[in-house]
Amino acid sequence: MPQSLAKVYLHVIFSTKDRTPFVSPKNKPTLEAYLVSVAFNLGIYTEEIYINPDHLHWLCTLPRTLTIADMIQKVKIPSSNKMTEIGPKEFHWQKGYGAFSVSQSKLEIVKKYIQNQERHHQHMSFQEEYIKFLEEYGIDYDTKYVWD
Repeated sequence: MPQSLAKVYLHVIFSTKDRTPFVSPKNKPTLEAYLVSVAFNLGIYTEEIYINPDHLHWLCTLPRTLTIADMIQKVKIPSSNKMTEIGPKEFHWQKGYGAFSVSQSKLEIVKKYIQNQERHHQHMSFQEEYIKFLEEYGIDYDTKYVWD
């Protein structure tokens, strides 16, 4: 019987609406665990995740049965609802996202990058970091539309 098999890794990045620092050290572990759980139930396996006060980095697999846009939507909506439950009530994710392909051979490098987010942001803002990703991946963008 023929099979359709795939193993696609993505480094997903998106921010809170207007990059407001909604995620506190108190609610960060709950949000991370919830997002990983929602993803797992969709067949998405999390390799690494780090949620900063105003954005997240998520290294995960893309299920064969979902588009990237569907995957992001199916994770953003329930995790946003969870945050409004645990506070703050005005929490929202930004509308957009970045999804960058990751080679199997680069998984450990990307995991370490995500684990060291706190250190990275002592020297670089989220906006600078995100633009750097767009440029490294050769993605055309217009700064008028990058941020909500």
